Amino acid sequence: MSTIPSVDLQEFVSGDAAKKQKFTKEIGKAFEDIGFVALSGHFLSEDLVKNLYKEIKNFFNQDQAIKDSYEIEGIGGQRGYTSFGKEHAKGRKEGDLKEFWHFGQYVEGDAKLEAEYPNNVIVKELPQFNVIGEETYKMLEKTAKYVLRALALHLDLEENYFDAYIKNGNSILRPIHYPPITSEPKNAVRAAAHGDINLITLLMGAHGKGLQVQNHEGEWVDAIARPDQLMINVGDMLSRLTNNKLKSTIHQVVNPPKELWGTSRYSIPFFMHPISEMSLNCLPNCISDKNPKQFEDITAGAFLHERLIELGLIKG
Repeated sequence: MSTIPSVDLQEFVSGDAAKKQKFTKEIGKAFEDIGFVALSGHFLSEDLVKNLYKEIKNFFNQDQAIKDSYEIEGIGGQRGYTSFGKEHAKGRKEGDLKEFWHFGQYVEGDAKLEAEYPNNVIVKELPQFNVIGEETYKMLEKTAKYVLRALALHLDLEENYFDAYIKNGNSILRPIHYPPITSEPKNAVRAAAHGDINLITLLMGAHGKGLQVQNHEGEWVDAIARPDQLMINVGDMLSRLTNNKLKSTIHQVVNPPKELWGTSRYSIPFFMHPISEMSLNCLPNCISDKNPKQFEDITAGAFLHERLIELGLIKG
């Protein structure tokens, strides 16, 4: 694979059985072959996207002291602001060249989960920041629900297999700012090579060069979406669940050429997580003589905790 396949979610939701089957086959094949697709036909309007970028730029352009006031100790960066260089890829000591914000789940009708998740952090200086963030979160979650329904069909599961696990799931919307680079970075890149923790990731802002995906031959492929597309990839949780039938692909955000060092980059991933109790034990229909079981049994919550320690966001 030297390019990222494109799919259109409107085929899946069209009510046309043949189009639905075509979408399911295409996204399933892409996730088996390279683990990434560029998806159009999602539920984000142009206005919502434009307003979101405006709000996140307003936030990251504030004085550092204001941003720092929204960095909450003791919750592993799950909500609010995480300052520059704090997160690093698994197995690396150098911090990534980025700062970011986390919006989390807006729990409906579940007091237990409401108590379990940290509260979203309200930015008082920007009255529209949280309003736009919540609307974006919900539209990306809706998009992800239909993508997972297609993947359930591809895996010969009930179409709604994932629905109960992702309702009120521990998903995160992460606006990221990669600031201008002012001096030669020592072994650091904007985001070092890594796999995502979650079920699937929906990425806004992959429109310019920077994001690269490693194919099965070990080659780095540029992943560039059209302005109307989201880049979607398989995370480690889904890879475990499917016994690596669907591939969680290593990817990175490389530093720009020197003439573009003075520019910021913004990207906005939505990490679709299930509820903590979801079993990630390999699905029986993904285990065979040719593909024996590759992963130990674990829940989504325990797996997430392990990985947050490895990323340096919480202490072991």
